[in-house]
Amino acid sequence: MKKALLAAALMSAGVIAHAQSSVTLYGRLDMGVAYMNGIGAGTGANGQATHGSSQVQLESGYWGTSLWGMKGVEDIGGGNKVLFHLEGSFSTANGSLGSAGSLWNRWATVGVANDQFGTLLAGRMLFISNGIWDFDPFGQSNWSSASMVRGRNWPQSSNNISYQSPNWMGFDVYGQYAFSNATNWNGNGSTSQGREAGLQLTYTSSLFQIRGLYDEIRNPDNGSLGGTYATNGLNGGLIPTGSTQANGNGVFAYSRDYMAMFNLFLGAFKVQGGYEAIRSSGMNPGIIGQPTTLDHEWGGVTWQMTPAAALIAAVYHVNANNGGGNATLYTIGGSYNLSKRTLLDIQAGTVQNSKTANFGLNANNFGTAAATGNPLPGHSQVGVYAGIQHSF
Repeated sequence: MKKALLAAALMSAGVIAHAQSSVTLYGRLDMGVAYMNGIGAGTGANGQATHGSSQVQLESGYWGTSLWGMKGVEDIGGGNKVLFHLEGSFSTANGSLGSAGSLWNRWATVGVANDQFGTLLAGRMLFISNGIWDFDPFGQSNWSSASMVRGRNWPQSSNNISYQSPNWMGFDVYGQYAFSNATNWNGNGSTSQGREAGLQLTYTSSLFQIRGLYDEIRNPDNGSLGGTYATNGLNGGLIPTGSTQANGNGVFAYSRDYMAMFNLFLGAFKVQGGYEAIRSSGMNPGIIGQPTTLDHEWGGVTWQMTPAAALIAAVYHVNANNGGGNATLYTIGGSYNLSKRTLLDIQAGTVQNSKTANFGLNANNFGTAAATGNPLPGHSQVGVYAGIQHSF
């Protein structure tokens, strides 16, 4: 009897040692004060439109999203692991969730990983276009690459399956495929998301890193890569239906995205840049200001002056067809690490718009109402931000 109990105990100990697991709780709080001018259209004493107004706000997430989450891993042996990842965003300024009613709006995945074959995940995750983050001098801060494409390259994606390969001689592959969950494969108005997919290839060496990325986001109303239209009596034309299309955000919401990006590592300096081409179809060319194509270029330098202090300068430019105009964002900033977990950050920027463009510092939807935060077409916008960020 004693031998049987000893054997059972040894077997149990073996199972516990074999299936080790861990759970990590983490988070980040970002808070600062932001000033911007040229917001929306104001009205002067003569009743004529003026160049908007200025604004000072306490803001969360300007340098990096305020978030919290959990990661877990169970080692099941043979180089195999079971993984889960839960992550949600929130506002440090008022405590509200990043998406109303969604606790885990950024990540809610479960999957498996193998040391030799890679990682397979399923659930909700940051969409693959966020791969621009590694090549953006300001790391997709609030005033950066996302500003010139009105947030097209930082969405989340539901119903997604992703695969990340191991590193093969400097190369790695990452892909996503998100189901529409509609009765039509691409989407037909019965669900809130159309089909989404993407693929990226990265090569990394000690001197440089390059990445090519392709993705597409389809309109959930009809599965297309453009807007949804309804007949309108005004001028006998067509207007886009749905709030996203009605504010001129078609190509910024449903389109194909092509990126080519690089990082160059030169000691204390890191040079970054890239080109992004966004293309949509099905838009009405008669609606001026609603582009079907965007060409976005950027470049910048980060100088790591000391282990704690970094200085960053970058330029972002976009050209939009169909009367969308062009705009350039010039920005400088930097950070100083008070510790391994806490940093101070500052950024100043200005957007210069052509006659028909109204891009702002923030990645806002098309429009000139004060609620959008955009300047009037043809006007510039200037802003300064300073804040603190703590990670745990």
